[in-house]
Amino acid sequence: MRGITLCRTTSIILRRVTATNGAQTLTACSSYCTVTGDGGGSGGDGLQNSRVKVFDRHLKRKQRDRAAWLMNSKDPLMDAVAENLLDRLEDCKKAFPTTLCLGGSLDAIQRLSCGRGSIEKLIMMDMSCDMINKCRHDHQNMVNSMETSFVVGDEEFLPVKESSLDLVISCLGLHWTNDLPGAMIQCKLALKPDGLFLAAILGGETLKELRIACTLAQLEREGGISPCISPMAQVRDAGNLLTRAGFTLPAVDVDEYVVRYKNALELIEHLRAMGESNALLQRNTILKRDTALATAAIYDSMFAAEDGTIPATFQVIYMTGWREHPSQQKAKRRGSATVSFEDIQKQFGGAD
Repeated sequence: MRGITLCRTTSIILRRVTATNGAQTLTACSSYCTVTGDGGGSGGDGLQNSRVKVFDRHLKRKQRDRAAWLMNSKDPLMDAVAENLLDRLEDCKKAFPTTLCLGGSLDAIQRLSCGRGSIEKLIMMDMSCDMINKCRHDHQNMVNSMETSFVVGDEEFLPVKESSLDLVISCLGLHWTNDLPGAMIQCKLALKPDGLFLAAILGGETLKELRIACTLAQLEREGGISPCISPMAQVRDAGNLLTRAGFTLPAVDVDEYVVRYKNALELIEHLRAMGESNALLQRNTILKRDTALATAAIYDSMFAAEDGTIPATFQVIYMTGWREHPSQQKAKRRGSATVSFEDIQKQFGGAD
């Protein structure tokens, strides 16, 4: 049995509370939100048409297909992340009638979003046909479920009309996109004015224990290192991503989850069931047996607890942003202040 320990390490919170707007319906559209030159969604294979290619999207789709068959009905880690992400809707008085859920923990979002945010229509989208079929099957067994649509599509090229959604949620999915800023820009364009963007991605401290063990094992057995774990965004980058995508009132906060496993093999099996296996284009496709055994031994010797279990850290970065709207708070014009900081310091006796 895996145990999860939650530790909130950083909290930078800016919440947005707005009045309730009228419900609007989603209009289906075959075009993409953005078309950016040679890297756009027109023509070619959308899965490999990004300008910068870091991840193998074909492989990631196959991994998502496999995860659909391996995934547990309720994964404690994915449920915890989805629950914390959806908690942000409790701070909003605004309703979100039409919501799009992108990849990642689709099943957890589908189960836990009922009754939150006044969601009336939920659109589930994933690049994996098997994952969508699993969500559709689970939806049929749900009680009091909301109206739900299922779409097979790629996060890098959203097949959604501009200004058609009230809420976009991505729970542990966007960190596998080759063009994360571009994907976030498309999410913003798909939102109506004053629409909300919620995302959770894995941060750079994720699986730090496994990174150390793999590096030491490769140096010992092979005399060099190759990337075994995909690169992930740092906390300091998340706010810049939101600003670059054009979101207003950006907010970023971080959670760390420590999951304990019996051994390294159980950790690898869990990553496969989550669809979080390595998908780097420049990955080493062959893992030598000696290197794998050395990795497991080093992991156990360096990080094992007294009860024999090993920890794995998952750093989750939560991002919140809004599409611009006249009703939102705005910073005052530079130079418009009527009181200087020097006067405030003198008034409150801070001069000494």
